[in-house]
Amino acid sequence: MFPHLFSYTYLHPAVFWLFLLFIPIIAWYVWKQSQSVPHVRMSSLGDYKDLKTSLLQYFLHSAFVLRLCALALIICALARPVSFSIHSKSSTYGIDIVLAMDISSSMLAQDLRPDRLEAAKEVAANFINSRPNDRIALVVFSGESFTQTPLTTDHATLLNQLAEIHSGMIQDGTAIGMGLGLSINRLKESTAASRIVVLLTDGVNNMGDIEPITAAELAQKYGIKIYTIGVGTRGMAPYPLIDAYGKTHIQMAPVEIDEEMLTAIAKLTGGQYFRATNKQELQKIYDTIDALEKTKIEDYNMTSKQEEFPLLLLWALCLLALEIILKQTIFKRFP
Repeated sequence: MFPHLFSYTYLHPAVFWLFLLFIPIIAWYVWKQSQSVPHVRMSSLGDYKDLKTSLLQYFLHSAFVLRLCALALIICALARPVSFSIHSKSSTYGIDIVLAMDISSSMLAQDLRPDRLEAAKEVAANFINSRPNDRIALVVFSGESFTQTPLTTDHATLLNQLAEIHSGMIQDGTAIGMGLGLSINRLKESTAASRIVVLLTDGVNNMGDIEPITAAELAQKYGIKIYTIGVGTRGMAPYPLIDAYGKTHIQMAPVEIDEEMLTAIAKLTGGQYFRATNKQELQKIYDTIDALEKTKIEDYNMTSKQEEFPLLLLWALCLLALEIILKQTIFKRFP
């Protein structure tokens, strides 16, 4: 809640051009003063050289200054100053998200174009761009896991880090439990209203010290929801194979995804399991997750407007009245 935020503006700012009138007014006053200086003929000024300047002489032009100040206030009043008092209330319930991505060599299969990993990176980038209010982290895993980017709202840096991941960065294999465990570790201290992991893999857990179900039970304990995505066509998929001469050949290999395990992980934590057999389906899956996990934002604004010119006119009248009083008393001139 942020009450009483003030702003100030003038409805007719062009009126301020009237301040140019001060130039001829001041010039006229200076000329008039030079013409009205009294002259007294005396044979000698010796008797007056030690006379001190009267205090009133220092304030001799104060009446004119008061008139200028009053005129300035009148010009400001004509410009119609208006103040706005803004009462605003907003509440945002952010979501912390970890994208856990498999980067094992099997992710180079070309059943998704150009390959599974590049397709997953492109779709993940679209997902990140659709979540400007959320903190997002990026965890990658194959035979082991590490945090590519911690939780951050700096999505530009996050996207750059996403673009840099590639298969072969770490030991090959598929340690799904390790990837999940690291993701949960990133979220367990979070105070966000909602915490989720989006796990993408194309294989079967075959490495690591943590079983995927054990990691899912830990996520359930911390109230972390896991969405699992199995990526890969059904049946056979084309894999690039490099021979002894460095040439790349395409070899068909069976697609093995532990859907039963991925479904159990999602169900245990309150998430969902999805299967993407092509890039379009993968995009739809991320769109579905995006729709399911929306940030709640409440905005309430009330603006009250108040005219400020009456107060300026009142001050101008006070200054004019003070000028008249001074001219009729202390600074009264006699012929």
